[in-house]
Amino acid sequence: MLTRCGIGRLLLYDYDTVELANMNRLFFRPEQVGMTKTDAAVQTLSGINPDVVLESYSLNITTVKGFETFLESLKARSSHGRSTGVDLVLSCVDNYEARMVVNQACNELGQTWMESGVSEDAVSGHIQLLVPGETACFACAPPLVVASGVDERTLKREGVCAASLPTTMGVVAGLLVQNALKYLLNFGQVSPYLGYNSLKDYFPTMEMRPNPQCSNPACVQRQKEYMDSKPARDAAAKAKMEAEASAANECPVHLDNEWNISVVDDEDTATSSIRSTADVLPEGLVRELPAADLYPEPPAAASSSAIDDDLEELQRQLDALNSS
Repeated sequence: MLTRCGIGRLLLYDYDTVELANMNRLFFRPEQVGMTKTDAAVQTLSGINPDVVLESYSLNITTVKGFETFLESLKARSSHGRSTGVDLVLSCVDNYEARMVVNQACNELGQTWMESGVSEDAVSGHIQLLVPGETACFACAPPLVVASGVDERTLKREGVCAASLPTTMGVVAGLLVQNALKYLLNFGQVSPYLGYNSLKDYFPTMEMRPNPQCSNPACVQRQKEYMDSKPARDAAAKAKMEAEASAANECPVHLDNEWNISVVDDEDTATSSIRSTADVLPEGLVRELPAADLYPEPPAAASSSAIDDDLEELQRQLDALNSS
């Protein structure tokens, strides 16, 4: 979806290979079986939009070497020279260990990221915005599996895999990309957390504040930096609001006036200029009816004294007829 929207640069991370079981993921094709998922993704996305810069990293970010490479790649300049670092990290992993690694890297870099996931029964999912220091990180309010310290790999049963519905995955992916576009292009309201329950068509949303006792030291440090910069942010926001209000009062609503529309005060008696402007027709147009000034003036009404004289004369004539 991001590629179709014309995103500038995508960095892809995955260490797994494409299998036939992945064909319901709305993305891979049977002929790509055996390829690394990142290389298969680059192959497909390049055919959709060749203008997008695609970088493939086939590595496991949960290893020490993989984490170092992941961290450096987020800061490195694009090989095409189009960008420095990244604007946003999107996490679409299927385990908590990888989420904690992404969380650690973004906390260290102060990098905003979005986390997403689909439940094991494949009928619900969620997306979450994480801004280091401003919102809760993944360690501030961890899932029970993470908080208990249990190795999630021990919870998986042999021969049993999580359910997978391309419909649920498509909905969650669409919500994630829409939220990412709102954040990157600065329009609409970016959702801090948005859930999805397909059984009830329920979309819960909430805000998650950072935990001052977070177990992640980098998160605690980012919280301190965020609080220290609050007075400066408030002052900047106030100045921006005042500047916008001042500009709105001083500037006309419409700078161009193609149709020469004017607003005149009802008490303004100087209408001659308006009449002269209205009398001027565009080139090539003529008046079908004569102007108002060319109509003949109606005859002046007789004065009241003349009317009285005529009545008196008429009365005398009637009296003379009666006497005769």
